[in-house]
Order: sequence, then structure tokens, then C-alpha cells
Amino acid sequence: MEHLWAPWRLRYILGEKETGCFFCRKSQESDDAKNHVVIRERNCFALLNTFPYNAGHLMVAPYKHTGELDDLSEQELSELMALTRRCKQLLARTIKPDGFNIGINLGRCAGAGVLDHVHMHIVPRWDGDTNYMPVLADTHVVPQALDELYALLVKNLQ
Repeated sequence: MEHLWAPWRLRYILGEKETGCFFCRKSQESDDAKNHVVIRERNCFALLNTFPYNAGHLMVAPYKHTGELDDLSEQELSELMALTRRCKQLLARTIKPDGFNIGINLGRCAGAGVLDHVHMHIVPRWDGDTNYMPVLADTHVVPQALDELYALLVKNLQ
């Protein structure tokens, strides 16, 4: 039998849950490498998801703390989409996925894990990346460590 190791997940499972908004906290801290903040723009920033659905899972969020798209200005909305496109291009160049899931979950029933800070998900996908693990073992395997991927993405920024 082979073993799959994902030791960073244990911190999420057993660790204390963060209080407050992690998007606001990470956007205000200066240690981008520690927080896996890949890109900062005037109104929005992009960071790696600490608990990703797939390798390379990025999130783009406005600095403004709101759970509603309606609360964002036209400039903030425009930058949210432009930065999403830039992140998709960066991931395509760097890790060469076969496709992407890109979207926003608004509201708990729509799958939002963070209700009070709107954000865009950019999830790289590869042909055959869905396997038996989520179906039979309620387990998802992400094959690349965040620090390694962060360094690779920052190196490939243009």
C-alpha cells in the first residue's frame, strides 16, 4: 500500500480557527512570502489559497472588506477581473494546466467559505485530476507545497 502525505492539512484540521478576516489581515501585513501574496495592485491583490482545491489555487480579492459585489466600485470590479486574468496567465505560463475553474461563490448556499469578503477563485485543472480519492476516501491530494509554488509563481511574474 502506498501512503499519501499532506502534513499541512493537519494544521487546518486540528488548529485553532482564525478570527477576523484573513483577507484583510494578509493584505495589511508586509510579509508577502509568509502570506503567499503573489501580486498586489492598487485595489486588489492575489494570494495562494492556504487550503487549496488543487495545486496552484489562487484567490483574488479587493482590499475593501465587503461580501457584496454591489459594494465594489467600477474601478474595483474592473481590477478584480484584470488581476484574475493576469493570475490565469501566470498559472498557465508557470504550471501549464489543461484548463481552469474561475468563479465567485456568494452566500453559504453557493459554497462561500468566506461570507464577508468577496473574492475570485482561480483553480488550475488537469485532464484526469479527478480521481477516486474524493469519492471513496473523502480525501483530496494536492501534489505541490505552497512555499515551493509561491517561489515559482513570483519568479515567473512579468
